[in-house]
Amino acid sequence: MLVPAKPTMHSDMQPMTTRYLLDPQLAAAVDRWPVLPLNLETLDARRAARAQLMEMLLPGLPPITEIQIGEHHVSAVDGGAAVRVLVYRPVEATGLLPALLWIHGGGYVDGCADWDNHLASTIAREAKCCVVSVDYRLAPETPFPGAIDDCYAALGWLHANAAELRIDPQRIGTAGISAGGGLAAALALMARDRGELKVSFQVLLQPMLDDRHAVDSYSHPFAGEFIWTREHNHFGWLALLGREPGGDDVSPYAAAARAESLQGLPPTFISVGALDLFVEENVSPPSCTCIPVPVMVSSSWRRTRPRPNCMTRLSSPPCVAP
Repeated sequence: MLVPAKPTMHSDMQPMTTRYLLDPQLAAAVDRWPVLPLNLETLDARRAARAQLMEMLLPGLPPITEIQIGEHHVSAVDGGAAVRVLVYRPVEATGLLPALLWIHGGGYVDGCADWDNHLASTIAREAKCCVVSVDYRLAPETPFPGAIDDCYAALGWLHANAAELRIDPQRIGTAGISAGGGLAAALALMARDRGELKVSFQVLLQPMLDDRHAVDSYSHPFAGEFIWTREHNHFGWLALLGREPGGDDVSPYAAAARAESLQGLPPTFISVGALDLFVEENVSPPSCTCIPVPVMVSSSWRRTRPRPNCMTRLSSPPCVAP
């Protein structure tokens, strides 16, 4: 990766800003993102600011008319409120389609399925598949295991209604971004362990996998300046877990990087940006080649400080694409 001349440095030799490394096409979007601290006192304001931004941006996206969108409500596994799911299917599709359970991002504390309408529609059109997007419950109002229970309920509904939805139950995958990627990874673990539902593959986009990263004293000099910072990350995990992150008894269904074994997981694709806060927990060196799970990890940055992390040691051998 070509790197421009370095900016002015602090006395501790860390750059004052990583903005000079941003792709110019992303800089404008970063500038429009709400810049607010994230804590219990500011959460409502941050949610409102992000909702206002999405209401402003989404109407400007080109319409996708070739997709039929439906709404369903799925029984919750814990007896709580029904889980809302949105279903996207290409209008002209015939026969049984593969299906993708899509899980939105938002640090476990923000976001909704509706904001991903354009993305889910695009995936359904381009991949010629049925996409089911989960409107899971958010923390801190609903801490763990609320969100993962909602995702498991949606996956179960998808399998149970495969015939009606005209999908192939042998080709159901999971995918998500940020917290949604973390939930997708945890969902694959839960499906493997319970042995009730099949997951054929998983796509994890800058997944939020490891609560220990929120309390790690090491701070990468380039990652996590924009959108989702270390401070945001700490609050997201605190809200999800209902207690301080980094403890010894955190469930892998809450933080997928806590899994002790990756045996039996489906083929996996992981993608993360070079400046993303989660690059540390998403990309690992080719130091673990004993897990027979195919994976591709895509990033333009390769970690230089090894740190034990089970979820990123997925392949034999790992495939890292620049």
